[in-house]
Amino acid sequence: MPSLLRRIKSKMFIFAHRRTLSLLDGEYGSVFKGRSLDFDELRAYVPGDEVRDIDWKATARHGSPLVKRYVAVRRHSVLLMMDTGRNLAARSLSGEPKKDVAVHAAGVLGYLASRHGDDVGLLHGDAAGSKYIPPRNGEEHLERLLREVDANAPCTGASNIAEQLDYVLRYLKGRLLIVAVADEFLPDTRTVSLMRRLSARHEVLWLTIRDADLAPEDAEKAQDSFDVGTGQGIPMPLAMDATVRAAYAAAMLDRDESRRNIFRTVGIAEEQTTGSEDVLTAVFALLEKHRSGAMSARSSGKDGANAG
Repeated sequence: MPSLLRRIKSKMFIFAHRRTLSLLDGEYGSVFKGRSLDFDELRAYVPGDEVRDIDWKATARHGSPLVKRYVAVRRHSVLLMMDTGRNLAARSLSGEPKKDVAVHAAGVLGYLASRHGDDVGLLHGDAAGSKYIPPRNGEEHLERLLREVDANAPCTGASNIAEQLDYVLRYLKGRLLIVAVADEFLPDTRTVSLMRRLSARHEVLWLTIRDADLAPEDAEKAQDSFDVGTGQGIPMPLAMDATVRAAYAAAMLDRDESRRNIFRTVGIAEEQTTGSEDVLTAVFALLEKHRSGAMSARSSGKDGANAG
């Protein structure tokens, strides 16, 4: 059976040149390299050290700048949290099946993590339940994870990412770097509460697979539209009607704004992908957004501490 990971890596090199992949590697490293909170030792400051690492009290006692050293974190546990419910049977904005986009996104994210020596695990499921595969390192393990998603998505059960959020909060211990790959949806009250609790315990990033348009611009390609989640359909002539299309577009803009506000409120960086060809771009933007948000949060915390 052809390797899913090999196919995804081939697409990565087709969609991006070497410089882009290097930038993506660098962005991943800058977001996730981290360090433990365990203090190691003090040593003399040398040019190039981070100013934030200076121990000002020790410096005052010693008479020259001293910096804190920490035990380096060599490996993280990255959890791919994926919606594999029946919503993945729908088409993405690019026209590809959402399942294929989800597998590709998981492969890109997992490959990045593996390249940096991180362990990668998988949590997937639908409204009826979740399946968890613990984090491990290596491309053979990543291939297993991709085959798990490919074989189980879309399942017949309804999509409900809240069940996977709840599973993490109930059963998974230790701090994780969680990357959710899910269908486009507007979180309800319960889901928002779970997202807020999750982001307080873990680092969380969210990649959304955009929905297809109500109907294509080309009338010859148009066909009846239906919602795979509910099974409700929209006849092609109605979906092609200009008034209906305008109302649909306005409603989607309102929903997108509501989604952005929710993710901002719960402190989770979210980015959207239209299909396989822009997954790399979306992942890069997601990492940048997460890093910028983390830096802003640290800055706010320092300002608050100084004010106090």
